[in-house]
Amino acid sequence: MHQHAHDHPHDHGHDHGGQENDSRHEGGGGRPLLPDWRRHRRGLYALLALVLLYRTFYTVRETEFVLVTQFGRPVYTVQAAGLHVKWPFQSATWFDRRLRVYNPRPSEFLTRDKKNLVIESYVVWRIKDPKRFVESVGDEVAAEMRLHDIVWSGLAAALGNEDMEAIISPNPKAVRAAQMMDSLAEATGRRALAEYGVDVVDVRIKRLNLPEQNKQSVFARMRAERERIARQYRAEGEEQALSIRAEAERKAEEIRSAAYKEAEKLKGEGDAESTRIYSQAYARNPRFYKLMRTLESYKKIFDDKTTAILSSDSELLRVLMRGENAQ
Repeated sequence: MHQHAHDHPHDHGHDHGGQENDSRHEGGGGRPLLPDWRRHRRGLYALLALVLLYRTFYTVRETEFVLVTQFGRPVYTVQAAGLHVKWPFQSATWFDRRLRVYNPRPSEFLTRDKKNLVIESYVVWRIKDPKRFVESVGDEVAAEMRLHDIVWSGLAAALGNEDMEAIISPNPKAVRAAQMMDSLAEATGRRALAEYGVDVVDVRIKRLNLPEQNKQSVFARMRAERERIARQYRAEGEEQALSIRAEAERKAEEIRSAAYKEAEKLKGEGDAESTRIYSQAYARNPRFYKLMRTLESYKKIFDDKTTAILSSDSELLRVLMRGENAQ
């Protein structure tokens, strides 16, 4: 009993002291818990400051827009590149402002003359108004789906007002596809910018094909058109050849006429000069001149086979018989 009474108070006092010691000390080091939390407080403050800085400052590149939102609602758009500041409870969303190329899937369209065309087009676009873009479509995939609808309806309306010859023709003057696509790009751009904040830079036809049932008729029409153009070129060539030949003949005749006139002029001048020389010679020595003229007549009349019967009173014979004194 004694032992029991002695042992019990001793054990009770020992256990109580141990519980009190555990409530005031941590582990075996004996350091209080409150000073340990205060030791890490600076680190927690530094971490909180880093988070606030991260949520406050942001950068914008030259190729980006940033849309700042507050609780999911757009607040303002930042377009200038550099370092910017916002409230920590606001969010920033980055958008690429560079040009994008969207390739809609090929679609079949009907022209005014009831011909089918398979057209593959492309659209060059970019985000212009990030706030309207986010509110209307949200992302690039949805934006391209909307652009597909606009381009498809625009192509269908434009082709429905044109014959196939305005799209496919061997005659370049008859093709109006470029003008049609310019008008489509302008109309698409106005609607896309107003409704979705998207700037459509260009809309063009990348590839154009024909359904099998239309190919043969189109090829036959193109061959006929080419043959007509070839005939026209041949006719124009023949006409030009005739014109060139006629012009050449006219110029040749002019040259011949001018040459003949010049020759006649020179001949006349020569005859005049000859007459002048003869006149001068006759004036200086008429008897000698008469003798020379008579001898020239002999030369023209007689040759080695000529036989002449002359009277004794003939002037020609007189010169031969009497010489210079024959008079």
